[in-house]
Amino acid sequence: MDVQFIIVLLGFALVAIAGHEIAKVFQKIKFPLITGLIITGIIAGSSVLNFIQSDSIPKLNFLNDIALAIIAFSAGSELYLKELRSRLNSIKWMTIGQLVITFVLSSVVIYYMTSYIPFMAELSSGVKIIIAALFGVIFVARSPSSAIALINELRANGPFTKTTLGVTVLIDVLVIILFAICLSVAKAVINGEESGFSFLLILLIELVLSFGLGLLLGKILQIPLTLKINRHIKGVVIILLGYGVYLFSSFIKVNTEIIFNHEVVLEPLLICIIGSFFITNYSKNRIEFVELLNDISPTIYIIFFTLTGASLSLQTLVQVFWIAIALFGLRIFTLVLGGIFGAVAANDNKKYIFISWMPYVTQAGVALGLTTLVAAEFPSWGYEFQTIIIAIIIINQLIGPPLFKMAINYVGESHLKHKTPEYDGVRDAVIFGLESQSIALARSLKQHGWTPKIVSISNEVQINNNDFEVVSISDISLNSFKDIHLENADVIVCLVSDEENHKISELVYEHIGTKDIIVRYNGTRSFLEKFNELGVRVIDPSMAMINLLDHFVRSPNATSILLGLDTAQDSIDVEIRNKDIHGMTLRDLRFPTDVIVLSVQRKGSIIISHGYTRLRLGDIVTLVGTKESVENVRFKLES
Repeated sequence: MDVQFIIVLLGFALVAIAGHEIAKVFQKIKFPLITGLIITGIIAGSSVLNFIQSDSIPKLNFLNDIALAIIAFSAGSELYLKELRSRLNSIKWMTIGQLVITFVLSSVVIYYMTSYIPFMAELSSGVKIIIAALFGVIFVARSPSSAIALINELRANGPFTKTTLGVTVLIDVLVIILFAICLSVAKAVINGEESGFSFLLILLIELVLSFGLGLLLGKILQIPLTLKINRHIKGVVIILLGYGVYLFSSFIKVNTEIIFNHEVVLEPLLICIIGSFFITNYSKNRIEFVELLNDISPTIYIIFFTLTGASLSLQTLVQVFWIAIALFGLRIFTLVLGGIFGAVAANDNKKYIFISWMPYVTQAGVALGLTTLVAAEFPSWGYEFQTIIIAIIIINQLIGPPLFKMAINYVGESHLKHKTPEYDGVRDAVIFGLESQSIALARSLKQHGWTPKIVSISNEVQINNNDFEVVSISDISLNSFKDIHLENADVIVCLVSDEENHKISELVYEHIGTKDIIVRYNGTRSFLEKFNELGVRVIDPSMAMINLLDHFVRSPNATSILLGLDTAQDSIDVEIRNKDIHGMTLRDLRFPTDVIVLSVQRKGSIIISHGYTRLRLGDIVTLVGTKESVENVRFKLES
């Protein structure tokens, strides 16, 4: 192996590590992470400190290929059809509006303003048309990762949010296909090849081959995901398969040129996105695949964005700044028109019409990836093209997230008015409804160390009780909740009518943020879906007894423990709050031998635990064991 290559690689690794730390500083002043990484790359590049020399960049191009493959995998994994079905009509029309209007209008306007763009002014009309079309394609690209991050941050949910996510992901898939067509046409025009029927036929064959190889890649990706091997090894295999697609595409391109005197150009981005789409929608490995990508992506993005910044010229970036501002304005104008068209054509809520463009401003990985390909394919003008696009992307990253946040708040789909209450050292349970079951539940919780409170609503009979608190409220409202300090509750149990249960759950979800809400379902069908949308835990009494008997038949010992019938044993859920526990494996914690960890819940997903499972802050651990030992372990994990 070339010693010079190793030195270049190690030097870049040090810059990337430093870039990650510097980017965190940018985040603290409300700049996006990728902006910090790109700026770090620019400073480390030949424009400023020259840590990464311009002649070293080609040696690191393989890192770009790896990063682009993972970016394509991530984009395809977000296109999960089952989650998008309810908004397909709105997604269809908004996608058409954003894709067609942004692409066509941007391309036309840029073609007629080429005299104001220095590197395009002296080019032939044919090349100007091609470059304008490439600008138009990249203007359409979105950022699924940024959209998802903001949706999660705001706990956003509703028709507007679902449409936004569907359009964002679908457009990136279509952009990659459209880019493949434009890039092939660009190479034909610039290289002086004929572009008649035979050219279109070959282009169609190349796209079909790319689709077919994508499906094949999806089946190949299933192999490591189904094997019982270490997840880190699976992650490495996914990276190697993604890079293998680029190597294979390059091999086909070179050898078909030698054999047939014509390059067969496969589209590795399209292959990777189709493979990821297949795994996500037509296999049982979707969740694990997404989790692996979530583990891999942060490191890949650090490498990709830092390398992108290092390849830029600061001087050129300054020169094209005002051009970037003008093109950013053009893109916003086309997004507004596309949004109005999509909202009107889909017959969406009228209040969506003038804000429907706001979620689509942000750009990131896919747009930068496509720009990198253009720069590599057409070095004579590609780097100037890349510099302008990156300047626009940086502006989009600064302006886009606040606009998206504004739109979600405007349509009322943000549920972050209050954060989830912090644990105050007391396990509080508030039970709505004064009846025999609520009283029995309060007494049982009291015996297990909880502080229960029963809330009686207006016309319910009062009782005298010394074991737990019973309070009365006149109605179900925020003011009443403030009077009983509901914001301190760790768990809320609703044992009143379905209508009252839903009203309580909705107010808590919207304004208080308590994660655990348990509802007794009384059989009103119209409320069942509403409960599920709010994410509450629903207990159906008609099915509870059958399920209980079923568990007793199949696992009498476990059921006895979980129900508390075995008085020597107890089961509890514990949230990891002890910072010293973060990152430790279960086997290193040395729990008492009479305590068993049944499961670990992380971000809503259940992890089947074993000795090498690493715990993280915020994990919910389910423990079973003797009461004393379980309580000791709880104290260790929480304090």
